[in-house]
Amino acid sequence: MPPRPTGNSGGGGGGREIIFEFVLMNGSVRASAIDVATGVEVQVVGPEGITAQAGLRRVALAKLKQRLVREGYIADAGDEPPKGPGSSSGGGIIV
Repeated sequence: MPPRPTGNSGGGGGGREIIFEFVLMNGSVRASAIDVATGVEVQVVGPEGITAQAGLRRVALAKLKQRLVREGYIADAGDEPPKGPGSSSGGGIIV
């Protein structure tokens, strides 16, 4: 059976429009979160199930926010403003 994409948009992006896509793959779900304004996309994979899908959505959104901050598209609350796209702070966790 081919993967079935399901998507929805909105909510949780701090006023930004975010598109979520969920694709079933052999007992797992690949969740993608795409920021509409920038086209930046991140993906996470986890187990299938309704509760797992909600968790994957939260993780994908957090990962997208982290990437937007790292690439200078948004400022992180409580931190100094980013230096701009392509700048590297030399630290952090890559997931």
